[in-house]
Amino acid sequence: MMPATPITQIKQPQSPAPESFADASAAVARLEELYAQATTFLCDEFIASMATGTKGTQRIRAFYPEIRFTTSSFAQVDSRLSFGHVSAPGTYATTVTRPDLFRHYLTQQIALLIKNHGQPVIIGASTTPIPVHFAVGSRPDLTVPQDGAAGFTLRDVFDVPDLATTNDDIVNGTYQSEDGIGPLSLFTAQRIDYSLARLAHYTATAPEHFQNHVLFTNYQFYVAEFESYAREQLADPQSGYTSFVSTGNHEISDSKADIPAIAKLPQMPTYHLKRADGKGITLVNIGVGPSNAKTATDHIAVLRPHAWMMVGHCAGLRNTQALGDFVLAHAYLREDHVLDDDLPVWTPIPALAEIQIALEQAVAEVTEFEGYDLKRIMRTGTVATIDNRNWELRDQSGPVQRLSQSRAIALDMESATIAANGYRFRVPYGTLLCVSDKPLHGELKLPGMASDFYQTQVARHLQIGIKAMEQLRSMPLERLHSRKLRSFDETAFL
Repeated sequence: MMPATPITQIKQPQSPAPESFADASAAVARLEELYAQATTFLCDEFIASMATGTKGTQRIRAFYPEIRFTTSSFAQVDSRLSFGHVSAPGTYATTVTRPDLFRHYLTQQIALLIKNHGQPVIIGASTTPIPVHFAVGSRPDLTVPQDGAAGFTLRDVFDVPDLATTNDDIVNGTYQSEDGIGPLSLFTAQRIDYSLARLAHYTATAPEHFQNHVLFTNYQFYVAEFESYAREQLADPQSGYTSFVSTGNHEISDSKADIPAIAKLPQMPTYHLKRADGKGITLVNIGVGPSNAKTATDHIAVLRPHAWMMVGHCAGLRNTQALGDFVLAHAYLREDHVLDDDLPVWTPIPALAEIQIALEQAVAEVTEFEGYDLKRIMRTGTVATIDNRNWELRDQSGPVQRLSQSRAIALDMESATIAANGYRFRVPYGTLLCVSDKPLHGELKLPGMASDFYQTQVARHLQIGIKAMEQLRSMPLERLHSRKLRSFDETAFL
């Protein structure tokens, strides 16, 4: 066997030298320039290599752009702010992908950093290669073939995704810098690219459509109500909503336009009621179970939403509850286990006042109950999340005793996972559930009972979630993004 031909040179684009910027918009423009240059270069070289082949003596490489920031001062900033500043002198950096998609976010975060510290940012190419799979991701005409189908060994010529460097060590608080450079943001560019690709796969909608306020549900019944509400808003020129996007990326701006059915729903059907400023509402049907809840939130988190909420169904655990009653979670019993390796079970998941108030006010507005009378149809308390859908079939002394000791008032399979991942990813979170069965009290989720429940409660429940999100939309970000979600050694970017 002939020995492999060694790589003799690296072909890469000639990027501008790193440059200092005191203007956030100009800094983001340079990020977009660098990213476009790098990805265009990789796409062009990939097309040429697929057409003519390669002798394997040349590696083709381009790099993610980078934001770098240095401060030598311990000067404190406004203590009310939970983001927009670094905690200590030093040099901090982050790689950047899709600056076109994150333009508003990057401009906002860079501007705060410059303002709060009085120092410029440095924009240049990083030393992190862009995997060819991610570079061609925005080109629907290009597909990276499976290993062995290209006529040459792909990873000998192009960089490919590297899971060894695509992880959550920053958000998990386990990151250890090897060069003394601290992280500026919670996610690296390659971690974001990975999630953007996963989002498109699981939801069958492009990341560009996701809005800043995300509702999660565990039933497809909510989708029809969401579409109905969206059409009402599109018919009102004063609503501020501009379009509705259904699974499959079909977008309408006319309230009477048809939405074609798709042959097969994705694992997590997703729908978007959009606003021009991105502050609309996205609804994700995550289905049943904590694994789905973790998967969805793991990937949506990279879009840096301003809030996410669970509006699903639950088992009521108190005899005084009735089918259709609401449960506002102010604590969580985590028996879902899917996050135990990332977020220790001893970590408290606090209720966030801003979210709780918005949800309670929305319940009052929709149901027309106020104050003490709200207790007629809503309980506030601990929600338990379990990973066994048929927990009722276990020996009752186990799960029932733990539920009683925890003072839980409701049980589901998603809420604690969504809240815990919100805490972990610094995304404001909340939970408003609707009681659909009472298994401890002889009211099981049977077909006839479920039909009546769905007909009467789904529309009202969804309206409450939407109204709560619309209240939060008007709240300044520095109030909504609670300091409860930030550690004492935190990244500057949200």
